[in-house]
Amino acid sequence: MSKQLITGLHHVTAMAGSPQQNVDFYAGILGLRLVKKTVNFDAPDVYHLYYGDETGLPGSIMTFFPFRNIRPGTAGLGQAAVTTFSIPKGSVDYWVKRFVQFGVKHESPQLRFDETVVRFEDMDGLGLELVANDRDERAPFTYGNIPLEHAIRGFYSIELWESAYERTESLLANQLGHQFVAESGTRRRYSTGAQGKPGQVIDIVWDSQKPYGFGGSGTVHHIAFDTPSDEGQLAVREKLLSAGFHATPVLDRQYFHSIYFREPGGVLFEVATTPPGFLYDESREHLGESLKLPPWEEHRRDYIEKLLEPITLNPEKYASPS
Repeated sequence: MSKQLITGLHHVTAMAGSPQQNVDFYAGILGLRLVKKTVNFDAPDVYHLYYGDETGLPGSIMTFFPFRNIRPGTAGLGQAAVTTFSIPKGSVDYWVKRFVQFGVKHESPQLRFDETVVRFEDMDGLGLELVANDRDERAPFTYGNIPLEHAIRGFYSIELWESAYERTESLLANQLGHQFVAESGTRRRYSTGAQGKPGQVIDIVWDSQKPYGFGGSGTVHHIAFDTPSDEGQLAVREKLLSAGFHATPVLDRQYFHSIYFREPGGVLFEVATTPPGFLYDESREHLGESLKLPPWEEHRRDYIEKLLEPITLNPEKYASPS
């Protein structure tokens, strides 16, 4: 497969509890931009919140379905158990102090493939990491609550927990244009580029003795790979179908077009198009400010808005100390 068909990660979608708590953590503590406030197209009484860089470019987009009264999930096999963000190389101390300041559960920094990693969790227990590196040329959110020299650049990688790696590796290599780049113990690293640049990396951590996870708050629902065009997406779909995977028809998600399928270990994968993007229905200056509904739900706006818990941004509460 041509490497251009899959360029890296597009987005990660996870389950959460309180929508306000979710906004406070990702837009407040992590300083990501709330780029879109919409609803779950399959359950319009539930928000679909998108966070990312200034315009929500692919490879920066963390999204959530915050369900009220959802049960807590458990991380385990068959899940994308850890989502890793990229930060500048000299920013580890800043983030550790910030986690202490806001009571974020975290671990001491450690080395992985010669880069410093800080493991932490959000308020729902979702597994997250920061990787400090000097290889990320992407621009952060330029006027958020985090100083530019420390701000998150986007995703670094996704970590899949599997009982074995061979079948998932075959899918990544043969249908999704990845190549093997490194190994350490039971961790095997793959990338859409030879150097494993931030935003292009998938890690498989395999352990046949680990229990399987179950979904709920604090777990990832699916991960999405980026493809630059509708034509590329159809080409990927044909490759998947030819290999025996049950890929869905193309679905219109308004801000991108999507196909979904299960990888051999059970993780739900998506291939999403780069266009149309999040400027489709809001200007750059006003991204994330208004509740956006799909056209088929617009006639129910008043009803849906009454069902949704009001949420607000509180940037001053999470500003960095001067």
